[in-house]
Amino acid sequence: MGRRLVAVLMLIVAPALGAQTLPDWISPKGHDEPNVGRILDTASGEWHSPQALLPRLAAADYLVLGEQHDNPDHHALQLWLLEALAQRRDQATVALEMLDADQQPAVEALQKHNALPDQQMLAASLNWAEGWDWALYGPIVRWALKHADALVPANLTDTEIRGLYQQPPTNSDVYDEQARTALLEMIAQSHCDRLPQEHYPAMLAVQQGRDQRMAQVLGSAATPAVILVGSVHARKDLGLALHWHNANTEKPLTLIMVEAGKPLPGSEQADLVWLTAALPAQDYCAGWE
Repeated sequence: MGRRLVAVLMLIVAPALGAQTLPDWISPKGHDEPNVGRILDTASGEWHSPQALLPRLAAADYLVLGEQHDNPDHHALQLWLLEALAQRRDQATVALEMLDADQQPAVEALQKHNALPDQQMLAASLNWAEGWDWALYGPIVRWALKHADALVPANLTDTEIRGLYQQPPTNSDVYDEQARTALLEMIAQSHCDRLPQEHYPAMLAVQQGRDQRMAQVLGSAATPAVILVGSVHARKDLGLALHWHNANTEKPLTLIMVEAGKPLPGSEQADLVWLTAALPAQDYCAGWE
């Protein structure tokens, strides 16, 4: 009788959960785009509200969330989504590209305490890397420590990265020529076309190593599991999905957040695309010396 009552209550409550209000936009651009705030199903070409897709997202054992690291709306929406999913099912694992294995002991120590320190002390306790804006990631980390069964680092350590850079392994055979070319072009662009070409194999080895680690961490995690990564790592045709070796399950469901005005990924790159407000255009190479 108790279980039947719970089931009835869920039928009543579920529509209300789906009506949760999205956070207000922080980024100033793209608010007038027709589908901003909505999610594209790349297979069908149909746009949906995030609330309407919560059942599909909650049903995924493995969910990859791709982001633009410096867009504050992407992080606000990630937190909104984690909270909304947790109202539908428990969150076993949250994995982060922004943490590496050297930080695992600190994460585990924090998870043993009911009360977490303030934000400044929390960052210090984790030895949070300065390259990741704590103002953006801090609320997500706090939520995961409080509400997920496990917060899991998903990146290589600095020592591992140096090892790959100094002695690059052979590229995995999961990369066809098109994927390899695309990754090399991205490496060149991210270094403003100033990186000597002899460094390309090492940079590609690091990218490969990171994707392999992310795939391994996600594939071995207790489910449901969510991983937060940069959009290239999230891409089905270039990122961690190529290195998926969990034969007991389908590949992860991939949702990539994209700023309004930028090209939208196709079905070969993402299952779902969340169109968001955009930051002002910025020339990251302007100050390159």
